[in-house]
Amino acid sequence: MAQIFAYIAHKDGVADDTALELVTAAKAIDAGADVTAIVVGSGVDAVCDAVAASYKNVWKIDKADVAYPNAEIIRAMLVKILPGDAILLMAHDTFGMDLGPGLSIKMDAPFAPDVVGIDGVDGSTLKMVRQEFGGQVSTHVACDIAAGAVIMVRAGAFTANESKGAGGAVTDKTADAGDVTAKRKFLEVVEAEAGDVDITKSEVLVSIGRGIEEEDNIEIARELAEAMGADLSCSRPIVDAKWLEKSRQVGTSGQTVKPKVYMAMGISGSFQHLGGIKGNPFIVAVNKNAKAPIFQVADIGIVADILEFMPELTEKVKSA
Repeated sequence: MAQIFAYIAHKDGVADDTALELVTAAKAIDAGADVTAIVVGSGVDAVCDAVAASYKNVWKIDKADVAYPNAEIIRAMLVKILPGDAILLMAHDTFGMDLGPGLSIKMDAPFAPDVVGIDGVDGSTLKMVRQEFGGQVSTHVACDIAAGAVIMVRAGAFTANESKGAGGAVTDKTADAGDVTAKRKFLEVVEAEAGDVDITKSEVLVSIGRGIEEEDNIEIARELAEAMGADLSCSRPIVDAKWLEKSRQVGTSGQTVKPKVYMAMGISGSFQHLGGIKGNPFIVAVNKNAKAPIFQVADIGIVADILEFMPELTEKVKSA
């Protein structure tokens, strides 16, 4: 089988949680594979050393031009260093969607986004599971990986491989990647205004979605959060309706959180929302729709109306 690679997302010198999830996804393709991690950035030695505990091989591209990830540059560099039949895994996130589709075209290889399961390989045919229609439908897809592939894996879909006994070697591929120019360039990061609560540091979150129905009902969720010693967060529709501030939004277009407990109240569970939840928290999901995608990742799923469920839970918590 072709060599398997994993593109490692990182920020502030720390590899993203998906780095360990991609190991598990790679092993689902080929249990005996020695997966190679690719780390691109500026001053990435610490990231490479950390990743080497989980990957047999680590390829480093260290350039000032990609101190902030630029998909246009990175795409061209990856084409130069990857073998023609490479299978490249990466996280299905906003940057991955910028990088992956065009990369698959340049590699002349199949492209599979938002993969939530891998059913194995039959000859040169890789069988995978994706979700469509906001997670309401699971689709089984297959592609010929004889000429390689670009596969984007949904964050949290695979259990993180915590073994960290690979003792991998770091190889500098900077020279092989060459010098690449781009038509676009990084200007600056504009930080969102800080809210009254920093949900990125919360250990327990009560998060509300469309199921809250109207703004006045948010007080019901707030009472539950206060009873549990939790902070209140939300999905994007609540922010779009201007019922809560942007700083409380969880998701790829909001905040990335790593709580110990996540209470998803009336949240369907789109991949954009789940992409903002890291660290494998204990997830409790309450939703009237028994087929809501959130139930596929929840540790406990309850089919109920949150407007009836939350007041009862609040009373139970207070009495306890």
